[in-house]
Amino acid sequence: MTPSDRDILWAAMLFNSFAFLLVFLPVALLLHWLVERVRPQLRLPLLLALSVAFYGYWDWRFVPLLVLSVLLNWLLAQAFIRLRLGWLIALAIIVNLAVLGVFKYAGFFAGLLPGLDLTGIDVFGSGAALPLGISFFTFHHVMYLVDLKAGRAPDFGLVKYGLYIAFFPQVLAGPLVRWSEVMHQFDQRPYARADAAERFARGLLLLVVGLIKKVFIGDPLSAYVNPVYEAAAKGTAVSLAEAWQATLAFAFQIYFDFSGYTDMALGIALMFGIVLPQNFEVPYRALSLQDFWRRWHMTLSRFLRDYLYIPLGGNRHGLPRQVWALFATMALGGLWHGAGLTFVAWGAAHGLGLCAGLLWRRTGRTIPPLVGWALTFLFVLFTWVLFRAQTFEAALRIYEGMLGLTSIGHGFKWRTILLAALVALIGPTAWAAVQRAPPSRLLAVAAAVVFVLVLFKIGDDANYEFIYFQF
Repeated sequence: MTPSDRDILWAAMLFNSFAFLLVFLPVALLLHWLVERVRPQLRLPLLLALSVAFYGYWDWRFVPLLVLSVLLNWLLAQAFIRLRLGWLIALAIIVNLAVLGVFKYAGFFAGLLPGLDLTGIDVFGSGAALPLGISFFTFHHVMYLVDLKAGRAPDFGLVKYGLYIAFFPQVLAGPLVRWSEVMHQFDQRPYARADAAERFARGLLLLVVGLIKKVFIGDPLSAYVNPVYEAAAKGTAVSLAEAWQATLAFAFQIYFDFSGYTDMALGIALMFGIVLPQNFEVPYRALSLQDFWRRWHMTLSRFLRDYLYIPLGGNRHGLPRQVWALFATMALGGLWHGAGLTFVAWGAAHGLGLCAGLLWRRTGRTIPPLVGWALTFLFVLFTWVLFRAQTFEAALRIYEGMLGLTSIGHGFKWRTILLAALVALIGPTAWAAVQRAPPSRLLAVAAAVVFVLVLFKIGDDANYEFIYFQF
């Protein structure tokens, strides 16, 4: 490991970094324990301060954006509660989406206009104009504001609302947490529970499992993916073996990368006494595309359903309206994932696939489970190419290779892919495995040994950022 690599391990506050695992998390847990024991009324302000510090460690210039976002939305919510003027909620949502649009989509939409190129927009002059987690905390604002206007959400104080938006285990890449899932937990005293020690231990074990998925499975798969897509982006023909290697590897890389992050987030939150919603339920076992989206990024799927698909009409206004709502929801979901036409095409493809599934179910016919699984898995594989490729030209070269329109090639790297496939298709979710695990000293020792091995692995290899941080 070079000195520059070592600097990166400390400079980035990744869950899989020395800075987080060896400094921030232990200090945060110690402070949280002391405050919860001595001054429990300061627990929420401490968690909020820790969350802002965690966010600011990435780039302090974006802290004002997060703080102002919380303050402005809370003030508009307070004004609505007192005045009951619906336009205040509409104004708040428009402001949130406008801020997201400026940071994330200004260059994209400007690039669609002839003669206007703002693709290099950099609001802060930092070289990284997109604030981490802006899509996630924007959607948290939207969920609360919509529910507040509908009379489903109550009034919350500024500290509690700020913690809902900025809670550090989930602020950067989710899961998307509804206020009703977490707000009541903020009022509890987690270490006063009879099962406090067991919950803390299970949270720690979940963190270790997430690290294993990220460091030992997800990251190594990048070596199977990146060179192939880089070659395709340069116009190089991709062989059959290379195309399928890269496509299969990316399907499992993004799963273990993102679900590993989610496991870490859930585990860290549990160590602080907060239960966050699960986000994955063995998605590659899905028997239909609808089933896949009930298992993949589950909190986003529920958000799109409740806050976009249903407001667009859902299934309440006839089949044509339902098809349109389904397609539009998924296309916009694709745009949320990234400011590029390939992401829109990925979302639109899933929208068309879901519409086809809807029409098939209307016929009353069924598909054998094995056939349904194979069709779903292949569809997801082929559409991941659009998600990963930077351009349609690069995606086309991958597709040409997958369809055997180029050379057959050789040297298919299958070992890590096979391991990933077995874990993804056969194993239980990390949450289920950890919750079912009986308290055991042997298990604790094994987890400690694996944690040390993870630290050695982090020190030896490049420290990969989580894929979903770019969204």
